[in-house]
Amino acid sequence: MRQKFPVMTVIAVLGFVFLYAPILSLIVFSFNESRLVTVWSGFSLKWYAELFRDTQILEAAWLSLKIAVASASLALVIGTLAAFALVRFGRFRGRMALGVMVSAPLVMPEVIVGLSLLLLFVSMEGLIGWPGGRGLLTITIAHATFGAAFVAVVIQSRLVSMEMDLEEAALDLGARPLRVFFDVTLPVIAPALVSGWLLAFTLSLDDLVIASFVSGPGASTLPMVIFSKVRLGVSPDVNALATLIIVIVSLAVTVAALHITRSNRHAAR
Repeated sequence: MRQKFPVMTVIAVLGFVFLYAPILSLIVFSFNESRLVTVWSGFSLKWYAELFRDTQILEAAWLSLKIAVASASLALVIGTLAAFALVRFGRFRGRMALGVMVSAPLVMPEVIVGLSLLLLFVSMEGLIGWPGGRGLLTITIAHATFGAAFVAVVIQSRLVSMEMDLEEAALDLGARPLRVFFDVTLPVIAPALVSGWLLAFTLSLDDLVIASFVSGPGASTLPMVIFSKVRLGVSPDVNALATLIIVIVSLAVTVAALHITRSNRHAAR
């Protein structure tokens, strides 16, 4: 019998090519000697050297990294508390309002989120004098605000599927609720915590719209700097910067995936 043509395989391959071919071409042309980003003239690392001499990009990258780490950590705490409240506390007054507030940043346009946060910061500065201006603090708060919603969804889904037998057994054996949380619950939801933190970190590092609303002079994040450079034409050093970001993110995702896989194996034993 004649073998059927693997249509789904071809569609999947074409889909991956469509998604990753531009990224691969960007990586290849980051090693291009020519200033023209679409004309190959030989292998060279000079654009990486140019990149590390560009103080504007380096300062913006360091600022974005600090904001991403701080906002992801803050979003992890807020999102975890919200997820536990929605899953473990049953029905309470304000539960529907909390669920709506958690879900709103997921579906609301970033322009609306950025504008509302800008108006909030301006009003607070006029009323109580805090925050004094817009910069690293306001961007961190803004990124933690919408990042917490994504963290809450990830952890909430893990808590819903989590079996309560282990916690109940620990309580029956005399363990206090706080000890049960750290010894039983926390190791079980650790993969979700790592996934939520990485998601919030990536969203913060990638954000352009909200940061443009809540940033001030001297607080330009890396996406803002890249966007200002691309508007004048793509330069090879931007390709080199994008390649480094792709490598760093790929390594982080690989390490997180290995950690999650190892945690799942230990949990299955």
